[in-house]
Amino acid sequence: MSEKISKLVNVYKKYGFMGFCKKLYAYIKANYLDKISFRVFFRRRKYQKIIRDILNLKYDRIILWRSSFGYNVPLFQRPQHIANNLSKNKCLVFYEVTTMTDKVKTIKKQQNNLYLFNFNNILLNKILLKELNKITKPKYIELYSTDWKLTVKNINDYINNGFKFIYEYIDHLSPDLAGTKSLPQNIIDKYEYAMNNKDVYVVVSADELKKDVVSKRKEVNLAFSSNGVDYDFFKKLDQNFKFEKEFLDIINNGKINICYYGALAKWFDYELIKKIAKSNKYNVILFGIKYDEAYDNYISDEKNIYFMGPRDYKILKNYANKCDILIIPFLLNDITKSTSPVKIFEYMALHKPIVTTDLQECRKYKSVLIGKNHQDFLQKLDEAYNKKNNKDYIKLLDKEAKENDWSKKALAIINLIKKDEK
Repeated sequence: MSEKISKLVNVYKKYGFMGFCKKLYAYIKANYLDKISFRVFFRRRKYQKIIRDILNLKYDRIILWRSSFGYNVPLFQRPQHIANNLSKNKCLVFYEVTTMTDKVKTIKKQQNNLYLFNFNNILLNKILLKELNKITKPKYIELYSTDWKLTVKNINDYINNGFKFIYEYIDHLSPDLAGTKSLPQNIIDKYEYAMNNKDVYVVVSADELKKDVVSKRKEVNLAFSSNGVDYDFFKKLDQNFKFEKEFLDIINNGKINICYYGALAKWFDYELIKKIAKSNKYNVILFGIKYDEAYDNYISDEKNIYFMGPRDYKILKNYANKCDILIIPFLLNDITKSTSPVKIFEYMALHKPIVTTDLQECRKYKSVLIGKNHQDFLQKLDEAYNKKNNKDYIKLLDKEAKENDWSKKALAIINLIKKDEK
């Protein structure tokens, strides 16, 4: 209960009173009121048939994605991309929605072999599990290490019904990421379960996370799958996209345009961007959400820093493409040491010069310019600007983007579990 209260306090700080009330209503409706559906109750046979028809499709395995990240959310990230690409590789995927954002009361086809599913609907979930018990093909439950909803008992219930468990260890386990004062017990319990049971398939997204797993259970049933990019999506820019006047006024004011998009949180180096802005050479343009109170605590009315708020994933690439240099200015700590930034691969696909702080997962790529400290970061910005039209550098960006397409990341997971399938 204390975890939920601290989460609500964070929501209040982030969205204000009216935003908090809307979020609270949506949460109560999604997690309590929507559990019972008269639509499913009175049309039970209809939903049985829908699910049976789906289970009669051609596929090699079934994966239930059980983390309430949502699908149709502004932050279109790893869960959706992995699910999309698993479904393209002979996996039948039932992806858990949150009715706070997805507005899927029951089940909805997203693409071939990928279905958005409301696991919170008690009766619908029972129908699915009953039908799945008749299926002899390999079945898996897959979730994030940061999921705080499912318990170890829930996991064991699936295993007792013939499922295997895929645990995606994708971030340092921290209350700052969970949005709570202390780490939720369900997160701790599932982590310990995965580390102590070698039959659990563990997928890691960063070297630091891999070291942790190997120290506890060696390399048994372990796969490395960093974050990636939908390369084809980022190559298709909207040439007729209409930017708002505020954005156009900024990028046309004669300064070099630096852009970052993503969460603005405690791990963001605010002192660094203030130094960049003070040079008076750059516009620092920030897209995203204020994940916590850190931005407002560090940034007030600094000249040359522009917070533009969030943009939908589908159009964000158009804004980033208009800028000269794309950056990741993170502090160095336990969270960022274990982070594989999605945006770095998206930056590559946009063919834009990239400058980051000395992040462990960013050092792997030749196209990324690493600022060892603040002064070095400023020097790397100059170097990056000089590379913006360099053909060899652009070829390198393109090569590393293609090497990190999401299709390859999903394939690493499939290869991990396929070796044990009969």
